[in-house]
Amino acid sequence: MILRIFSLAALTLTATLLSNCGSSSDLSVLPKSSIGSTSSFASNDSFPIAPPSKTTVSASASKPKDRHSMPVYAFNDRTRLVRTTAYTCSEDDHLEYGSKNATGTLLRYTNRVRSAAADWSFYPVGTVFRITGLPYLYVVDDYGSALTGTGTIDIYKPSKAIMNQWGRRNVEITIVQWGSFNRSAEILAQRKKYAHCSQMLANIVRQRPDLGAVAKR
Repeated sequence: MILRIFSLAALTLTATLLSNCGSSSDLSVLPKSSIGSTSSFASNDSFPIAPPSKTTVSASASKPKDRHSMPVYAFNDRTRLVRTTAYTCSEDDHLEYGSKNATGTLLRYTNRVRSAAADWSFYPVGTVFRITGLPYLYVVDDYGSALTGTGTIDIYKPSKAIMNQWGRRNVEITIVQWGSFNRSAEILAQRKKYAHCSQMLANIVRQRPDLGAVAKR
């Protein structure tokens, strides 16, 4: 009987989280078979997050720094010390977008794949990464004006309670797959009236001059 009550409670909690910000959708950057079931996922961030390794911390010391005094990496650096924050779709500055990310698809929070936001000139849309100590794949499918010009990654959470639980953490990440600068430029070129989009686009073109024609569309 106790097990039945516990199971019902878990199902209720899961349904509540899903109803807060919409359901999950398939990923275009990964094979569908690698995403796994979305029938259940953790309702909190209780998985142990290992502190960044001494090697990663030591390697970060010589890197240039962003405005948060965090290292700025070259694209061949796949293991990184990164400042992370958290956001949810019920925050005031995200209400107009609801459960959608910057690509127009649904934000993801499943037992395998979760959404993240970043400056697309640092982490182009579609970038897949792991946080050391956590079992999920994170996919950059969103951005935010406060992230522009920094290496900070904003981790999507389905409720304010879980968002606050994450808070701000410096973590070690590993890039699994880089996203697309071309797709990033195509999306941002349609939104140049927004200062942060224009800034990200300009930084992408500085790194990839061949995308200048895309930026002018």
